[in-house]
Amino acid sequence: MLVAAIMDVVTSNCDSLEKVCFKPALPGNAETRDIADVIEVIEEGGMHFGEPQRDEDDDEGGRGMRGIGIKILEGTTVLGLSRTSRLMKLGDTDDVGVESDRPTPKTLALLSKHDSSSSRANLSSAVVPGLWDDLHCQHVAVPFAAWALANWAMASGANRSHIQELDQDGHAVMTALMAPERSVKWHGSLVARLLLEDRDLPLNDSVSDWSSSLLSTVSQASKNDDIPLARVALSAFLVSIERSPRAQEVVMDKGLQLMRDAAKRTTKHKEVQETLAKVLDMISTGDIRLSLEESQKWSGILLPWVFGKSSSDNTRSSAIKILSCILEEYGPSSIPISQGWLAVMLNEILGSSKTASAKRGSQPKNDKVKTQIDQSNIIFATQTANQLSSAVVNLARKQLVTTTDADETFPLLDLLSLEPFTGPLKNLKKDTASKFDATDSALATLKGIKALTEVCSEDSICQKKLSNFGILCLLRRFLLHDDYEKLAAMEAYDASRAVEAQKRTSDDPDESSDSDGNNPSSVRVPPTSHIRKHAARLLTVLSLLPEIQKAVMADEILCKWLEDCANGKIQGCNDLKTQSYARATLLNVSCNQQARRDSSDSDDGVHDSGIAYRNRSCPRYDNMIFLINPELPHWKCPDDKHRDNVQRSKSSVGKTDFNSPSTPETEASNVGDSCSSIDESQNSAQSVVPLVDIVFIHGLRGGPYKTWRISDDKYSTKSGLVEKIDQEAGKFGTFWPAEWLSSDFPQARMFTLKYKSNLTQWSGASLPLQVWIDELKATGL
Repeated sequence: MLVAAIMDVVTSNCDSLEKVCFKPALPGNAETRDIADVIEVIEEGGMHFGEPQRDEDDDEGGRGMRGIGIKILEGTTVLGLSRTSRLMKLGDTDDVGVESDRPTPKTLALLSKHDSSSSRANLSSAVVPGLWDDLHCQHVAVPFAAWALANWAMASGANRSHIQELDQDGHAVMTALMAPERSVKWHGSLVARLLLEDRDLPLNDSVSDWSSSLLSTVSQASKNDDIPLARVALSAFLVSIERSPRAQEVVMDKGLQLMRDAAKRTTKHKEVQETLAKVLDMISTGDIRLSLEESQKWSGILLPWVFGKSSSDNTRSSAIKILSCILEEYGPSSIPISQGWLAVMLNEILGSSKTASAKRGSQPKNDKVKTQIDQSNIIFATQTANQLSSAVVNLARKQLVTTTDADETFPLLDLLSLEPFTGPLKNLKKDTASKFDATDSALATLKGIKALTEVCSEDSICQKKLSNFGILCLLRRFLLHDDYEKLAAMEAYDASRAVEAQKRTSDDPDESSDSDGNNPSSVRVPPTSHIRKHAARLLTVLSLLPEIQKAVMADEILCKWLEDCANGKIQGCNDLKTQSYARATLLNVSCNQQARRDSSDSDDGVHDSGIAYRNRSCPRYDNMIFLINPELPHWKCPDDKHRDNVQRSKSSVGKTDFNSPSTPETEASNVGDSCSSIDESQNSAQSVVPLVDIVFIHGLRGGPYKTWRISDDKYSTKSGLVEKIDQEAGKFGTFWPAEWLSSDFPQARMFTLKYKSNLTQWSGASLPLQVWIDELKATGL
């Protein structure tokens, strides 16, 4: 019996094994019998020819010859291969729990009868380059059977349906995946992927076993630097994870270590890294989540995926999504990961800022003050980066067992082996780790956020980098959760347990508790409110980026928190700056998104929507502009109709028609009509758009709020007390524009401005007031 497989000359090689770019060499209407014969060859190692013979000298018990017949260039050649072992194993491949139901019998000896040497040369030219290099013989049975099955599967859905029907238990595909020949594993992986990608075919019960075998192939191929085999196996592995929840469970239980090993070995291969990231995204962000230990182990791989220059957008996106799920799942226990994320981000931004500064060279004389401020910000950010890196190492080190043997199995070891943590880790002394607490860690995080804001507040390129690095996920975590307070509470609880244990074992409890550095009474409260304030400030800076606006608009929980914060409904967020930042962010997001939608709807395909958007008057709220009473209704984004009506009404006030006679009666009538028009617009817009803007600008050494505060109590006869009260009023006094003026002028929208106003160069560089007035004009208010 011959297999009717016509082998065309394959002249093209495939550059991307995830997407097969050559046409199948076999027809799409294969005979069912031919497919069955090929499956028999793969499962049994060969195929019977002729009638059974009873020959005592026959090593195969009289079962006849076994091989495969393939029609090649008008001729027929019988090909076969004899395996020395009955079991098909992957050699040195790591085991992930794959079990075979039945052993695969060995094939007979190689039977190769060629008509001429020319046919042998023609056959050699038909082989895909590099695919058959591992074979001991040039012409074999099982590899060509796997090749035929893969080509049939590529050719048509009907062929795939026949393959699925004839191999219902998936044993033939599994046998190909576990074959010792590289070419058989390659084509077996391709068959598995094609069958799984066909949504019209039902899944069989062997998909989880396929995924385990495919992952073993990926691991072994990456170890041997066989990237083509790793890529085709990984592409099939990805589809198996997409379609089979059972496969996800198996990989989560036994395959994560193999995935990590493959990721570490293939850092230079972008496609492999992207697929691994997508697989981990699928299995760790659904119903099944990574354990804390696995999350810590993966952090050393996820962060390079986020910040790697060779990482694709898909790889970076998957890594950010996984890291966000880890932070949501483990909260205070994941602080070393979130803080490490922030530390690496700050170092990346510093590196790019220094490079850009070096390219710009010397600044013009009129930018001398601005240059000094930028240099000061970079110096502060550099110091903060070192402090933040040390904080990550200290906090991570507290979780490490003191024995030296535990260092090699420490889950955060890969994270601490990254820059910029290697230096602090090398210099860290174990006896100093206990002196570091949650408040120290929170202070380092606070400085890190402040440094990022100062460096990137006026650098759009830097802001886009922050967005690509996933800063929004970190800011969301800092705003919505109290991880550092919870960590401090955990430390206080552990300290109290330690004190109780010492009291039970010590003769002098008071002395032991005093000598204990972890006394619960010494636990400090982390500055969570300050972290929120500066996180809100950085979010305001970034809220002018379209990608950040889109992400914030899609996050209902974050939008709800920002709205409640702006309205003073969030406990612990009563700071006026925080409330202003929250409202400014919402205004930047909602108004700009609305303007984009309106401009695209009104263009009617005539003008470019981007040009129309740029020409619109949409305010930009900078982090140097603070909104007074952000809870009032006029801090809303009006629609276009109301905005245009009010703008026309406001512009008509005070205008006189110089072409017509002017009398007191007509002037009064014009003003009355204008006011009436404004009132009608305000009523229709529900008083959303204010009639007038009032801006408060402080003087030297002043501030956006402290300059406008007064003390509630100045009655005293003691000398100097009034001055002290005035000084404290800047922090705790009444902010009279918000509490008094807004009630007198309810239709006025009020701002207060912040700018650097140091008295001398010794206390810091100062910018001219005109610079900030120009900045205010540029906002479009």
